[in-house]
Amino acid sequence: MHASPHRRTGLGLALLSAVAFGGSGVAAKPLIEAGLDPLHVVWLRVTGAALVMLPLAWRHRGLLRREPGLLAGFGLLAVAGVQACYFASISRIPVGVALLLEYLAPVLVLGWVRFVQRRSVTRAAVLGAVLAVGGLACVVEVWSGLRFDPLGVALALGAACCQVGYFVLSGRGGDEDEPVDPLGVIAYGLLIGALVLTAVARPWEMDAGVLAGTADLGGTGVAAWLLVGWVVLVATVLAYVTGIVSVRRLSTQVAGVVACLEAVVATVLAWVLLREHLTAPQVAGGVVVLVGAFIAQTGTPAGPSAPVAGSGSAADAATATGTAVDAATATGASADAATAPGTVEERAPAGAVRGRPRAAAGEKAGASRPDAG
Repeated sequence: MHASPHRRTGLGLALLSAVAFGGSGVAAKPLIEAGLDPLHVVWLRVTGAALVMLPLAWRHRGLLRREPGLLAGFGLLAVAGVQACYFASISRIPVGVALLLEYLAPVLVLGWVRFVQRRSVTRAAVLGAVLAVGGLACVVEVWSGLRFDPLGVALALGAACCQVGYFVLSGRGGDEDEPVDPLGVIAYGLLIGALVLTAVARPWEMDAGVLAGTADLGGTGVAAWLLVGWVVLVATVLAYVTGIVSVRRLSTQVAGVVACLEAVVATVLAWVLLREHLTAPQVAGGVVVLVGAFIAQTGTPAGPSAPVAGSGSAADAATATGTAVDAATATGASADAATAPGTVEERAPAGAVRGRPRAAAGEKAGASRPDAG
C-alpha cells in the first residue's frame, strides 16, 4: 500500500526539519571558536528568528492573554534555557555528544513521572530508559574517567533538564475548548527568549568585528554573517516551521522517529565539516541512546491526549518532532507534545528541543487531525 501524497509530504518536511536542526551546532561552533561568546551566538539566533516570526506573534496576540504561563515557560526554558546550555556545551565538547546528551530528556521525564508524580510507567519506557543511560555511558566513555569536559557534559544535561521543565509546564496549561496554535507559541517564545537573553548576554558587549570576518569551518574560511544567517533562517525558522507542518501530517510516533535523525545528522556533519571524530564505542553508544528514546516513545498507550503546545529540541526544540514529550505520555504524564528538535539542540528541544529545543503542535484531546507531533 502506497503512502498518500499528504503523508509523503509530511515525511519530507520532517526530514527537512531534522536536517535543518541538526546543522545548527555545526554552524554555530565556528562562530564561537572565532571569538564570539556562546551566549552572544544564542542571542543572535533567537533574536534574529524572533524578528522573522514577528508577524506571526502579532497574528496570535490573543495568546498573551490566554496562555501567559505557557508562553513564559516556552521562552525561558525551551528557547533561552535549552539553547544557551546547548551552545555553551558545544564550546567544550563535540556537537554530536552534546546533542545525544539532550536526548536523555525522555529518561528524565520518566524519572519525573515515576518519582515525583509517583505514577506507574510502562515496561517499554523503563527498557528505553535503561538503554539510553547505558548508551550515554558509552558516549562519554565513563571507563576512561569521563573523557569529555565535565562542565560541557553538565551543560548538555542542563539543556535536557530545561526541555523536561517545559514539558512538565506545558502539561499543566492549555485551553480545552480552543487549541493553541503552536506557531503562535513559538513566535512568542522566541520573543520572550530574546528579551531574557538580551538581559543575560548583554549583546552590546559583543565583538562585532567577528561578524565582519570569517570563521574556520573544518579548514575552510566562511563569512561569519553567512553562518549567522544559516543558524537563524535555516536552523531555527525553517526547522521549527517545517517540523510543525510535518507533525500535522504524520503520527506522533513516525514524527518522533524521524526527529531522532537530528542527532545522526549533527554527528555526521560535525564529523565531515568540523573533523570531530568519535570512537567506535561512542558511535555505538549514540545508536543505543537513540534506540532507547525510540522504545520509550513507542510505549505510548492508546488513548486521548491532553491539550498541548509547541516546543522545540531539541530543542534544540526540539526537539522538533516529538521524542522527549512522547516519553512523558508513554508513562502517563499529562504533557503530550511533539518536539521539533532540540534540541533536546538544540529538542526540546532530542532535543530537542534539540538542540533543539523542537516544536510541538497544540491540540485539544480528540482533535480531528492525525496525532499531536
